[in-house]
Amino acid sequence: MEKLVSSFRDAQSKLVVQTADLPLATLAQMVEDKAIDLQPGFQRRERWSPDKQSALIESFLLNVPVPPVYLAEELAGTYTAIDGKQRLRAISDFIFGRLSLRNLDRLTEAEGMRFDALPSEIVNSFKLRPYLRVVTLLKQTDPMLKYEVFLRLNRGGEALNAQEIRNVAFRGPLNDRIYALSESVFLRKQLKIDGSKSAAYREMDDAEYVLRFLTLSERMDTFSGSLIKEMDEFMRRHQLDSGQAVENHGTVFNLAIARCQSVWGDFAFRRPEGQGWRDQTLAGMYDAQMISASQVTAEVAAKAASKQAEVLEKTRALFGELDFDKSVRTGTNTPQRIRYRVSRMKELLEGT
Repeated sequence: MEKLVSSFRDAQSKLVVQTADLPLATLAQMVEDKAIDLQPGFQRRERWSPDKQSALIESFLLNVPVPPVYLAEELAGTYTAIDGKQRLRAISDFIFGRLSLRNLDRLTEAEGMRFDALPSEIVNSFKLRPYLRVVTLLKQTDPMLKYEVFLRLNRGGEALNAQEIRNVAFRGPLNDRIYALSESVFLRKQLKIDGSKSAAYREMDDAEYVLRFLTLSERMDTFSGSLIKEMDEFMRRHQLDSGQAVENHGTVFNLAIARCQSVWGDFAFRRPEGQGWRDQTLAGMYDAQMISASQVTAEVAAKAASKQAEVLEKTRALFGELDFDKSVRTGTNTPQRIRYRVSRMKELLEGT
């Protein structure tokens, strides 16, 4: 019981909170001036549709209660959005004329209106009247707590996926580098990411693919459990890496992705379908090609790239082997199947 009481007291002393009700125009101006950061590294990649933004504004017009937003005060005097990013963005977009109301449920007479077109009584109310509660974690708060708050708030809504949780839990130089590497034009092309609205982008698939490669590059021969847990452990081991250690991770990834582009071109990470190739990245093929490409010598990689047609035909032939087909399509994340498909792809490259 003493430990429980001690933990309780410790938590009380580490979290310093201030609550205030603010006008929407004040919050919009803070967002516009970047006094509130809506893009901290631990936030999700997503953006509400105009319909969803309009529904929020209609709630304010109807005086319907809206959940509070949570901010963290930074040492520089600015604020980070911990929870409520999309609400703040919608408010800012509306107040600054970037949003026309649409598909409203009740106030249909406001359809198509922008903020400045509303009656002056409503405009003035949005500028002066407190409409939204803001809970701020003051800068005296233990820095680690704002990430804990973020996780707990988000558990109450749509569940975070594994990569979103890693993005919160393992922030640091390596995490930043992974997201920089995920901007690879070729990787995003193969994942069909053509902008921030792409599902694969919102769910951070590109970053997870980078981490998947880095993890297997280091641990493929030794790990014996879940690949998901192994990726978590990789982030835990290297979270505080910096300088050359972080750059080394980037060098390995960039070399592998460049070789895959040279060797397999537009069909990298794909499986054959009929006389062509299926237009969808297969994680198992990504593993096989990225890891094998990183392991062969520069001479082997260059020779394979010069014989791309031959390599593609040999890759197609691999799917005629039942064991290889299984290793990239079913139960793909077991250590045995990962090692098997990588070894077969490496043999293919070295035999070209």
